[in-house]
Formats: sequence, structure tokens, C-alpha cells
Amino acid sequence: MTLAPQSRLSGANIEHAGLHNQRVVLHAIRVAGTATRAEIAEVTGLTPATISNITNRLLDEGLLASAGQRRGGRGQPATRLVVNAAGAYAIGVNIDRDHLTMVAVDFEGTLRARISRETAFPTPDDVRAFYREHVGELLRRGGIAPDVLSGIGVALPDDLGRIDLPGRPADYDRWSTHDVASLFADPLHLPVTVENDAAAAAIGEMQFGLGQQHASFFYLLITFGLGGGVVVNSFYDRGANGRSGEIGFLMVEDRDGRRVPLQEIVSLAGLNRALRDAGIDTLDLDDPRVVGVAQDWVSRAAAALVQPLIAVSCLLNPGAVLVGGRLPVALVEQLACATATLMQHEGRHAPVLAPIRTAALAEDSPAIGAALLAFGHLLLPADIQA
Repeated sequence: MTLAPQSRLSGANIEHAGLHNQRVVLHAIRVAGTATRAEIAEVTGLTPATISNITNRLLDEGLLASAGQRRGGRGQPATRLVVNAAGAYAIGVNIDRDHLTMVAVDFEGTLRARISRETAFPTPDDVRAFYREHVGELLRRGGIAPDVLSGIGVALPDDLGRIDLPGRPADYDRWSTHDVASLFADPLHLPVTVENDAAAAAIGEMQFGLGQQHASFFYLLITFGLGGGVVVNSFYDRGANGRSGEIGFLMVEDRDGRRVPLQEIVSLAGLNRALRDAGIDTLDLDDPRVVGVAQDWVSRAAAALVQPLIAVSCLLNPGAVLVGGRLPVALVEQLACATATLMQHEGRHAPVLAPIRTAALAEDSPAIGAALLAFGHLLLPADIQA
């Protein structure tokens, strides 16, 4: 890929901007795939001397590798640089009301190993036991030594213990006062970053997925519930109270005329409810009965999403709406297509409608995004701590 100047990659030649510039250089190379020092200088606006210092340091630290030389022209052939996938590793954990998932990823955002357990409303004790029981096996599967890990990222819904969703145990509000990071204190003693699941998925997509094509996008996260994330000019925007993107709480009209929260329909909980009503207890898309119920749910979910996503297009003007989460990719693609078709009809008077696309990190996106947060000091600056 050829590097092209982008304002969102602008560096700063000031005395105390070293870490910022390092992040910018890494991101420029990640977006391009490979790049020479001259190409990096052109796209970032940093001086050749600054680029040389940063890239030499990153090579010494193993975060960059040489990808050969570009020949042609006069003088010495230019060395091409590439992000070294083995330069850093991290663990990501996703806690939700219907499952626990733990992943190991490398510095390119590639999934190296995954362990998951379907469990209804796991407690803090369940999470601690799951992590301690399986983290060693996860690292063995990924071929990762504990001493090369950058940290642990944990993604879970806001208000996990407070929101009353079907099946919620009476004592589930214990999550509201529990120190989530403390669940991962042993046995590895690594830094722990805790993040909202939709924010983690959106930040991961911004750094390693389609965010490299769309500087501004709205992320729609379909899990047991429904969340959203807002990325503007390659920065995650939390809003005034840290609750931007809460699309699942918008009230919509169901096909029977009831006013319900959007996430009652557009969520795995909503899909599973439709399957149970049909006497089906598993989401097996090889079963013709499941396919019929799923297609009906896609139609219902698309109709419910139309007006909220028209509003997102008009109010935020994102470059795209990216859909990820734990919904099977085949259903994500069907839902995106059906919603886009309805939006073209019902939103024909809107000034612009954002295209709807399947996110690059669609499956296990909260867990993968959480793992990538452990690389926070090595990523393009994003408001991931506020």
C-alpha cells in the first residue's frame, strides 16, 4: 500500500512529543503494511532525523522489523520497515451476561489463541476461577511466554450488574461494587486495563481494523445486549459523561406496536428469545428451522435499526457504521444488507446515509479490542483512559 498524507497522522516536532511521535510512526507503518523512512517522514511531517531515531529505537526493541529493501534510483536502496507481530503480546477478556471469553493476540492484532465458556450471568468468583484455570493453557496454545506479555485488557458492559435483563439473578448487582481488575491479580501480576465492551471493540477496530479506512465511524456492538461506540477523526469520543453510543437504550416500535428498548430486539438475547419461542435451544445455522427463525429476526431487527441509524447518520455523519460482536458473521452481513436497503427507502430525504459494513474484528471483538488496549502506550493516541 502507498502512503498518502493524512492529517490524523500528523506528528509534532517538539521536545516532549517523543511518545506521541512514536505512536504516529507505528500507526503509519501499520496502515501502509511496509514503508521506508522517507515515506514515513512524508506522511507524518516529522523530520528525517526524528524518523531515523524513532525507527532505530523501535527496531532495537523488536517492535519493528526489516522487510527488505526497495531498489531503484540512486544511492543505497531504502530499507522497508514492517510492524513485528512478535514484538508484543497481550491477553484480552470479555465478560458478558451469557459468556466468558479470553484471547491472546500479537502486536498485529492477530488472534493467537482463544478459550470461551458459555455461562449464564457469571459472577466475579466465576470470572476469577475461569481466568486462573485457563490462562496457562491459553498461553501454551498461543506459544506465548508470560514474560513477553504487555498486560491484560478486560471488556464488559457498563452497568453489568444493574440493568435488568431477562434471567438476571437477584444478587447480580454485586458487579456494581466489585474491583474488576483485582480478579486478574494472580498468577501473572500484569497491568490490567478495564474498559466498556463497545469502547474496547471500537478502539480495536480503529487501530487494527476498518478504522484504517474510516477515520470517523459508529461502531454497533451486538452481544447479549446492544452497545455502540463513536470514533471521530481517529479518536474515541466518550461524550460528556462517558456514555456516548448508548444506542441500545433508544425506544423503538416493535412489529406488534409496543415501544421497547432497541436492545430488546437487536441483541443475542432478542435472537435467543425468538429461537426459544420456536422451541429451539441452539443457534445452529445448519438447521433449517434455525435459519427460518434467524431470517425473521434479521427482518425485525433491521426494521428496528432503521430510524436510530438514520439519526446516527444525520447527527454524527460517520464514514461508516461498523457492526461487530458475537452474532455469527453470516447474520451480521444479512442484517447490514437488510438495514441498508430499508434506510435507502426511509432515509431518502436525509442529506447523507452512512454505509453499513461488517467490522474487521467482528467476532470476539470486545475481547480482542480489550487485549489491544494493553498496547495503549504503543498505539495512535486515543482517549482510552478518561
